[in-house]
Amino acid sequence: MKKLWSIMLLGAILVLGSCSSYKYNTTRVQTLDFSKYKTYGWLPPVDSLSKNYFTNDIARENILSSANHQLEARGLRYSKENPDVLFRYITIVNNKSKMVYGNTGWGFGGPWGFSPWWGYGWGGRSYPIGKEKVRYSHLIIEAVDRSSNSVVWQARGSGEITSPERAINNLPKVVEGIFKEYPVK
Repeated sequence: MKKLWSIMLLGAILVLGSCSSYKYNTTRVQTLDFSKYKTYGWLPPVDSLSKNYFTNDIARENILSSANHQLEARGLRYSKENPDVLFRYITIVNNKSKMVYGNTGWGFGGPWGFSPWWGYGWGGRSYPIGKEKVRYSHLIIEAVDRSSNSVVWQARGSGEITSPERAINNLPKVVEGIFKEYPVK
């Protein structure tokens, strides 16, 4: 019985640990038919004023190889000369603060352990006790129509960074999540 509980607990940890903590947003020119793009190329990455987490060869390789794989899976072919659409990426790392909440105890609520609202959950009511600084990364990938020289699609993957190494190793998953937003499946 103890072994069964251990296996169930390990399974729950693995399932919860595999959940993506990245959020994805996209925008595009709504009237544009993206299936007209057959070839693509790359513009140099946009230099950002953020911390240099992603300005190394490993990060660049993780981004470009994952993006190339995603684009080829959507039927586009890489071309150095006269591509139909050009892609570029922007990386941003910034500091934000988030509220930290505490609770009042078991069953009651309020900061003094009593509240007229019974049953606010097992931990009582939560209330803010301070702020915590966290680091967020944003990977933005843009598609630029070569004939009009204008951005026609942009998607962003954003998430909290716990360590620079883990953030760099997660880049292929973030790129995959970004390209799920690309108009051509």
